Amino acid sequence: MDSSYMTDPVIFIIDSLFSLYILAVLLRFLLQWSGADFYNPISQFLVKATHPPLKLLRRFVPSIGKIDTSSLVLVFSLQFLADFSILLLKGVTLNIGALTILSLTQLVSLLINIFIYAVFARAILSWMNPGMFGAASSILHSLTEPLLNTCRKFIPDLGGMDLSPLAALMLLQLAKMVILPPLHQLANLIG
Repeated sequence: MDSSYMTDPVIFIIDSLFSLYILAVLLRFLLQWSGADFYNPISQFLVKATHPPLKLLRRFVPSIGKIDTSSLVLVFSLQFLADFSILLLKGVTLNIGALTILSLTQLVSLLINIFIYAVFARAILSWMNPGMFGAASSILHSLTEPLLNTCRKFIPDLGGMDLSPLAALMLLQLAKMVILPPLHQLANLIG
C-alpha cells in the first residue's frame, strides 16, 4: 500500500477543519473592524463559533484601539499549527522562520481572497432583488464599502454606472501578484 493512502485523507481533514475555523475567526475580525451589525445572524454565528478560544486569549492579549489583536494572534497560531502539522505529515521540515513566513503568506492570500469574493458577491447581489438577501447583503456592504469608497474617489462618474467593484477586483488581483511572490521567495530563502 502507498504511504500516502492514509496520509492524504488526514491532511485533507486537518487542512479543511483548520481552514474553516481560520476563515471564521478572520471574518469575525474583519466584520468587527469594519463595524458590521453585531446582531446580524451571520455575525452572531461567527461570534458564537469563535468565542471560546478568544475569551481565553483576551485575558493575555489586549486589543489595540479598534484592532482585536487576540483574533489576529489566534488566526496566526491556527495557521502556523496547521502548516506545521501538514508539513510534518508530508515529511517536510522547515525552520521556524520559514514556517512563520509561509503562514503569513497564506493568511495574506486568504485575506485578499475574502475581499475578492465579497466584492464579487456584492456585485452579483446588487443585480438581484435587494431585499432578498438581507443578512448577507448587510455583511457584504459593511465589509466592502471602505474599499469601494476608496475606488470611487479615483473613478469618474460615468452616468450612474458604478465601476468601483471592477476597480477593486483589479486592485485586489494586482495585490496578490505583487505581494505574494516575494513572500514565497522569502520563505524559500529562509527554509
